[in-house]
Amino acid sequence: MNDFQEMHEPERLELLLEFSDNLPEPPERYAGHEVEMEQVVECQTPLFLALEYTDEQDPEVTIIVSAPPEAPTTRGFAGVLLEGLSGHRASTILSVPDDIPNQLGLTNALTPLRLRGMAALLGRIKRNITEHLNA
Repeated sequence: MNDFQEMHEPERLELLLEFSDNLPEPPERYAGHEVEMEQVVECQTPLFLALEYTDEQDPEVTIIVSAPPEAPTTRGFAGVLLEGLSGHRASTILSVPDDIPNQLGLTNALTPLRLRGMAALLGRIKRNITEHLNA
């Protein structure tokens, strides 16, 4: 997060695009099976999400995202979330501030619609975790 905050706006967008390029493809078991993933309908582009958990009271969470290559902004934010959150404990992820696009300094660089999509992705991740913990 500090990387983003220390940069000028155009550089932030460049860094976001680097995260887009580095977004891993979903594991083979999800290839072509987006219907088994949750669609984040608030995003302009088709974005699909799956979370996997270890078998513990405060599980480690693996975040899996499928986003098309022609959606670099969406892929970039998904990449930021994956790098920053995937592999961490549920409690850690649930404590992430909801205004993460603002904290990354992206509010002036992106349209409100894209910012809503970013917030929706984080919101879906948190909701999925909460539902899993309450099950």
